[in-house]
Amino acid sequence: MKYKLFFSALLIFSQLAYAQKKPTTGAEDRAFWVKTLNRIAYPVIHNLANETLKKNMPLEKAPGYGLNAAKVTYLEALGRTIAGVAPWLALPDDDTAEGKLRKTMRSELLKALANSVNPESPDYISYRSESQPIVDAAYVAHAFLRAPKALWEPLDEVTKKRFIEEFKSLRTRSGAYNNWLLFSGLTEGFLLSIGEQYDPARVQFSINKMKEWYVGDSWYSDGEKFSMDYYNSYVIHPMLVDLLKVLVDKKKAQQADYDLALKRMVRYSEYLERIISPEGTYPAYGRSITYRTAAFQALAQTALMEKLPEYVKPAQVRGGLSKVMHNLYDGNQNFDDKGWLVLGFNGHQPEVADTYTSTGSLYMASLGFLTLGLPADNKFWTDSPAPWTSLKAWSGETIKKDYKVEY
Repeated sequence: MKYKLFFSALLIFSQLAYAQKKPTTGAEDRAFWVKTLNRIAYPVIHNLANETLKKNMPLEKAPGYGLNAAKVTYLEALGRTIAGVAPWLALPDDDTAEGKLRKTMRSELLKALANSVNPESPDYISYRSESQPIVDAAYVAHAFLRAPKALWEPLDEVTKKRFIEEFKSLRTRSGAYNNWLLFSGLTEGFLLSIGEQYDPARVQFSINKMKEWYVGDSWYSDGEKFSMDYYNSYVIHPMLVDLLKVLVDKKKAQQADYDLALKRMVRYSEYLERIISPEGTYPAYGRSITYRTAAFQALAQTALMEKLPEYVKPAQVRGGLSKVMHNLYDGNQNFDDKGWLVLGFNGHQPEVADTYTSTGSLYMASLGFLTLGLPADNKFWTDSPAPWTSLKAWSGETIKKDYKVEY
């Protein structure tokens, strides 16, 4: 009985302490996001810019790992990192501390990109064998689509040609019959966007299968069988929406197709906002939980596009995501002593890593930071702090009833 009273008192005390803690400002949140994204991305980008990525990046693999890590992990690290930092690097230069950091990272990344496709570089990364590059080429292409003026257009013509050749070389292979179809579709969509010859069949097949695999209320099945995980956020919604945007711009798809896909992503983003607990945690379920904050890519992208529903305030998304990030990245539990991410969900937990997961895979985490692409004077960053849905719900405050959709 004494122990029950003790723990009840402890719970009440912790809840009061949490409630009384002064919320951070948007400027403080942004500074923390920038610091954290730089902490994650810097080892990959800086080493590749200096042609030391293969020399310095550790090669930790999941138990039972089934791929050829040396042939795939470096492209994973590159593609997944830059797909997340791209919107931030697309912002114009300024004289703030953040602006100077952004300019430095962009400059290093352009060097890194050139090195990655230079056959004479010790850090040359080939797309020409294995199936896994189908996946991570798409994240490289996604970065180019998200920041064409910052990351694609400044590349010299030789480097551009090399990327195009690497992307086209992927056509010799096929991958899994699930979300992988979107990877091929998006890479081909990028080629279309820059006026290169592309494969319309791969693009159309990926779109058609996603339409067939829609199961309702904003959820897509990842293949013919539904799986309960975060792949709707890791891959499906963001890539489908951005691929359809390319097709609409090039008059290869109907505006209504894009509008419907976006509408579904907006609805799905509501789920992601609601699963953030009052304490800033979220369920560790499904495949690939080692991707950490990538679970919130669809929410971050919806906020970046300023398409959040009217009753989901930007500040509450900022608050919820910031709390999650503090829980994951304030300490050192997710980094090794050289600053590289370690296998795990919140700590070194290799037992939860999938058999396709190695060190490079983990850099999907950067995808949760897309909203840094909104400038510092956007209301996402300037609005007063606001509680997210579950924080309001568990505090007894008024919240909007959830619902289902028929689109």
